[in-house]
Amino acid sequence: MAVVCDRSLYNVVFMGIAFMLVFTSFQTGAMIEPVVLEDVQNETKYSPNPFTGTGYTSLSVIYLVFAFANWIAAPIVAVVGPRVGMFIGAVIYSGFIASFLGPQTWLLYLMSVLLGIAAAIIWTAQGNFLTLNSTKETMGRNSGLFWALFQCSLLFGNLFVFLEFRGLTTISKSTRTVVYGGLTGTAVLGTLLLLVLQKPPNSDDQATVNEDLGGSEVSPWRRMVLELSLELTFFSGVYGTCITHTAAFADAKDSYIGYSGMLIGAGEILGGLLFGILGSTTNKYGRDIIVLLGFLVHMVTFFLIFINLPDESPIKLSSEPTYIVPSPAVALLCSFLLGFGDSCFNTQIYSILGVLYSDNSGSAFSLFKFVQSLSAAIAFFYSMYLVMKWQLLILVIMGTLGAVSFFKVAWSASKRTGYNHIPHSD
Repeated sequence: MAVVCDRSLYNVVFMGIAFMLVFTSFQTGAMIEPVVLEDVQNETKYSPNPFTGTGYTSLSVIYLVFAFANWIAAPIVAVVGPRVGMFIGAVIYSGFIASFLGPQTWLLYLMSVLLGIAAAIIWTAQGNFLTLNSTKETMGRNSGLFWALFQCSLLFGNLFVFLEFRGLTTISKSTRTVVYGGLTGTAVLGTLLLLVLQKPPNSDDQATVNEDLGGSEVSPWRRMVLELSLELTFFSGVYGTCITHTAAFADAKDSYIGYSGMLIGAGEILGGLLFGILGSTTNKYGRDIIVLLGFLVHMVTFFLIFINLPDESPIKLSSEPTYIVPSPAVALLCSFLLGFGDSCFNTQIYSILGVLYSDNSGSAFSLFKFVQSLSAAIAFFYSMYLVMKWQLLILVIMGTLGAVSFFKVAWSASKRTGYNHIPHSD
C-alpha cells in the first residue's frame, strides 16, 4: 500500500513540476503577449512585410479552438493515454512560444490554432491523470498540491520578465529574443520531464469517455466555471496590459507587469497550500465557505481596480482621471487578490470533478475546459473593445450568478445529507 501511495504522490509532484515549467513559459508569454506584439507592430510598420497580429486576437483564437477541441480531446486521450497526451500537448506549447523568436502574422495565428487543440488534450489528460493517481481521500490534497506547484510558474516566469523589462519603455527585438528564448528552453525542459511519469497504480492508464455528465449538479458548476473563465482572462491577459497602459505609472509601468504576475502567482500558491496541502485544517469548514471567500475577495478587488486604473487602460495608454490617484501599491495588491480568489475556485472545482466523476474524469475535465475556454475566447474578444468599467461589470454579474448557483447546490446537499455545507473529499 505504501508503494502505491508513493507512486501516486510521485506522479502528482512530477506532473506539477512539469506543468510549472511548461506554463512558466506559456503563462508568462501570454501575459506579456499583447504588450510585446504592440511593439513588434511598431517595429515593423515600415517594412515590406509588416506584422499585423495582436495579442488579444491570438489569445481569443487559442481559447475558441480550445473550447471546441475539448469535444475530441477525451477520445484522443482515451486512445493514447494521459501521459502521451500531456507530452504531445507540451511539445506544441513549446512550439508556440518559440514562434515569438521570429514573429510572423500567419505563424502567430497558425500556432494559436494548434495550441488551442494542444490545450484541450493536455488539460483533459492532466485531469484524467490526476484522478487516476487519487482516491476520494487524497483528491483534495492532490488537487491543492498540483495547483500550488503549477502556479509557481507565475512567480518564476514573471521574475524573469521583471528583470529583463526593468527600466524599459519599449520591448526591443533583442530583449524579446532573450525573454522568449529563455521561455522556450523552460518549456522544452518541462516537456522532457513528463517522460519520467509512471503508470498510475491500479489502473490501465486510460481515460473513460462514455458516462453521462448531464446530472442536475453539473449545471451550477458550469456557471461557476463561466465566472472563473472570465476572471482568468482578465488577470492572465488584460490586467497586466491595463497596468502598462496607465500613464501615471511613468517609465516603471512596463516593469510592473512582472511584479503583477509574481503577485498573482503568490496568491495562487497560497490558496493552493491553504486549501490543498492543509486541507485537513480547512476540511471542517467545507467547500462553500472557501467559494464564498473567493467571491468576496474578487468583489473587493474589482472595486479597487475600478477606482485605481484608467477606464481606457485595457485598450490604450491612458492618462484620464481616476477616482483615486493611481497607486502602484493598490494595483499590485489587486494582483495578489486576483490570484488568491482564483485559487479558491480552482482548487474546489478540480476536487469536485475528481470526486464526482472519478470513473469518467476524461469527459468531465473536457466539459469543464470547454465551458472555461469558450467563455475565455469571448472575453479576450470583447477585451479589445470594452473599457474597464464594462469589463468589471461583466465580472461582477457573472461572479454573483456563479456564487448563487454554487450555494443553491450547497443548500440542496445539506437537505439530502444533513450537512450545513458541501463537505470536502479529504
